[in-house]
Amino acid sequence: MENKKKYSIYLIILLTFTFQIGILKSQTHPDFTIIKQVPASPVKSQGRTGTCWSYATTSFIESEALRQGKGLFDLSEMYVVRNTYSSKAKKYVRLQGTNNFSEGGQAHDVLNEVRIHGLVPEEMYKGLDYGSTQHNHSEMVSILDGMLKGLLKGKTRSISWLPSFNSILDNYLGENPKDFKYKGKTYTPQSFAKNVVGFNPDDYVELSSYQDYPYYKQFDLEVPDNWSHDLYYNLPMHELMQVMDYALNNGFSVDWDGDVSEIDFNSKAGTAVLSMKESDGIIINGLDKMRLKTFDNLSTTDDHLMHLTGIAKDKNGTIFYLTKNSWGANSNLFGGYLYMSKWYVQLKTIAILVHKNAIPKDIKKKLGIK
Repeated sequence: MENKKKYSIYLIILLTFTFQIGILKSQTHPDFTIIKQVPASPVKSQGRTGTCWSYATTSFIESEALRQGKGLFDLSEMYVVRNTYSSKAKKYVRLQGTNNFSEGGQAHDVLNEVRIHGLVPEEMYKGLDYGSTQHNHSEMVSILDGMLKGLLKGKTRSISWLPSFNSILDNYLGENPKDFKYKGKTYTPQSFAKNVVGFNPDDYVELSSYQDYPYYKQFDLEVPDNWSHDLYYNLPMHELMQVMDYALNNGFSVDWDGDVSEIDFNSKAGTAVLSMKESDGIIINGLDKMRLKTFDNLSTTDDHLMHLTGIAKDKNGTIFYLTKNSWGANSNLFGGYLYMSKWYVQLKTIAILVHKNAIPKDIKKKLGIK
């Protein structure tokens, strides 16, 4: 029995090592050398949906499970998306249509739903009950949006609107599983998240950097997809960069929210860099001042969430961040990964999500995080 146990442990280690070698090979870019890398699950595709926030954050959770020795998981992004649509609709109706209702979201949306609804494996909830093999929410969202707008035209509303709204979600994405079997045992989504994946949403914090708000305090990040008005800790940008570097150098990954509208963001080429004009602007005006300017003039917008899993350098020694995207492994020649330059990340980051232990102690103390 003891020999079988040792063999099983050896097999898991071997398979994990083989998996990571394969992933590393697929991410290799001829212009870069990876100098630090955090284990991550395979790249997936969000299809024709605005659900990058769920894909990036679910990938982040899968890396956290690997970091904590829980194993490799393929978790359902659409299970979280389905529950978020419902939460978002309730907020939209209660605020009489003045709040945002769209496909977009933020990293904390995943954390907020996991607290209530837990997690499920991909095999238990694929979110494709509408007869497609690829995700596309355009029809569903059109129906949901039309229903909510029609609902708000009435002077009163019945108690039936939310069950009716949820029935549309059930028909397109599938009903929420109450329990399921995983490796021979029965779990609820909540017990699976806690006892199998080992994920505690309260261990994670969101950080941002805008000089219009007091540093080392929390603030309501004013982007439409922060529909829940969750709070972010505010840091000077040089310290936010310290958090990212410290995290990646100490085995933690980073859930990244930022702008991908720049002409030099090139997924096919696997790179995201800044033009010389923008780099010069940072040098002349200062990084924090330039960040606020581009945020207010909408040249930096809340476009996309991705998963930072490593640090690399180019042939000139410039630092880049190995970035796992959710546009599919075949979206480029590098397994769906791209390399974002430090210049790009400094200017185009909107916010990040990290484990609280991924924050350097001196910065954590300034923020009052224990």
